Amino acid sequence: MSTGNVIVAAICWLCAIYFGLIALWAFRRKDPVHFWAGSVVKPEEIADIPAYNRSNGIMWLVYTACLFLTGVLSVVNPKIGAIAVGIMCVPGIFALVFVYKGIYKKYRRPAE
Repeated sequence: MSTGNVIVAAICWLCAIYFGLIALWAFRRKDPVHFWAGSVVKPEEIADIPAYNRSNGIMWLVYTACLFLTGVLSVVNPKIGAIAVGIMCVPGIFALVFVYKGIYKKYRRPAE
């Protein structure tokens, strides 16, 4: 095991901790959480705020678990770990956007 593998794993785990904190914040928040930096989801936009926040929290927990696993893979098998890091950093971000849009659409209050 090289120092580089441990550094990559540590970075993945630090990112996992950060996203895990976002998940906890989503679970505990009373107002709707937002996904985009600088955007605000108004309470009037969401029909069921607790369910909306719970869905966002689950989304972030899944991403957290994937990042944690990526760190483990980086230590165990650097080649597989490198592939996993690439998947988490590019397609993983697009997957988060896709899932969030689905969550927002599901819980958005119908236009009157």
